[in-house]
Amino acid sequence: MNPDIIARYSAPVPRYTSYPTAPHFHAGVNEAMYRRWLEESTCGALSLYLHVPFCDRLCFYCGCHTKQVRRYDPIATYLEALNAEIELVANALPHRRPVSAIHFGGGSPTIVNRADLERLRATLDRHFDIAPDCEIGVEIDPTHVDAEKLRAWKAFGMTRASVGVQDFEPVVQAAINRPQSFEQTLSVVGTLRELGIGSINLDIVYGLPHQDKAMLLRTIALSLSLAPDRLAMFGYAHVPWVKKHQSQIDTATLAGPAERFEMARSGAEAILAAGYMTVGIDHFAKPADSMAQALLDGGLRRNFQGYTTDDADTLIGFGASSIGRLPQGYAQNIVPTSQYIQAVSEGRLPIARGFALSDTDRAAAAAIESLMCHNALSLPDLRARFGRAADAVCRDAMRVYHADEDGLTSFDGSTLTLTPEGRPFVRAIAANFDRYLDRGGAKHSLAV
Repeated sequence: MNPDIIARYSAPVPRYTSYPTAPHFHAGVNEAMYRRWLEESTCGALSLYLHVPFCDRLCFYCGCHTKQVRRYDPIATYLEALNAEIELVANALPHRRPVSAIHFGGGSPTIVNRADLERLRATLDRHFDIAPDCEIGVEIDPTHVDAEKLRAWKAFGMTRASVGVQDFEPVVQAAINRPQSFEQTLSVVGTLRELGIGSINLDIVYGLPHQDKAMLLRTIALSLSLAPDRLAMFGYAHVPWVKKHQSQIDTATLAGPAERFEMARSGAEAILAAGYMTVGIDHFAKPADSMAQALLDGGLRRNFQGYTTDDADTLIGFGASSIGRLPQGYAQNIVPTSQYIQAVSEGRLPIARGFALSDTDRAAAAAIESLMCHNALSLPDLRARFGRAADAVCRDAMRVYHADEDGLTSFDGSTLTLTPEGRPFVRAIAANFDRYLDRGGAKHSLAV
């Protein structure tokens, strides 16, 4: 790949797990508006996201809303509020709803003990109808989980596990404060298999401090030896202006755009050679996996957890900092845990900010999601879904195509398609449809 093209299209842009993106959320979306949105929600299955913002240690690379704790008391107090918030939201809905997907993120959700996990499941069952085939995904740190905890999560209903690897090289692990042996990871994956967990994902990160291509390929080879159903290979997002603990990483040890691009390219080649399919910009799946099937049948989606097969039109976020997506817009909870707990204890829905969508926003969001998931955008399909609200987005698509001097896109009269050369830069291309990108001074991570 031409280094000039890499440099030109690696400027910082959002990851587009939502549109508009979270930096553009505002306090105009408050508790009263969120309550009204919930009251207007009358049909269809729900998707639930539950955030557990605690870890046994703080990894320097982490970009999540989390904090290190050494005692269980703060976790227990937080979980009381989480149960209470679930009840508040359920009471605001006009009737009892089915749930088709639940995702636990953090932090480290596996920090929750068995008794509190059972209490949380009882709360959910009391207020919602958890579908028998509900996909329940859990993010797992293999250095702080044992067989007993995994059995507790299996009893909760876990069907999918996402196991954090990042990198197996000791020098990289020391730089990000995350020592984790291959043997620990092997043990956790083996236990998950014994428990009958049908879908196991491993998370790998490239662009970490001191990491080079050879290190990344060794980590990928070890990860592939565990035969995961899915692999995610994320580019490290160095945003110390957002996450101050990342300032403990020496920027001189980080790869530049060209080296990051080569890491991503060679890593993807190694994973594809092992028989996986490319899913979007950073996921890979075995051909029989549901995510690969969703890609093939056009059902792949993108939300705050990344790529997903979840097709619910309403995602409710529970817990401090969590974000929900409803047909009317996005709603984010209060971030500081103490303020979140206080709001819930007062019987308030703990909403801090959000974004109410216009029809044009919805059309642009659909266009960006189509590019991020399928590397293509059908203008007739967009017009069929959104009518005149799609006109501005279609004009943006033609501007992208006519301004492209690098062969990154093609157009057949109806569909804008990213060429193989353009696919690594899909985030930069999608940014052309973002009418809020230059507002508010938000800063983002590199696009490669």
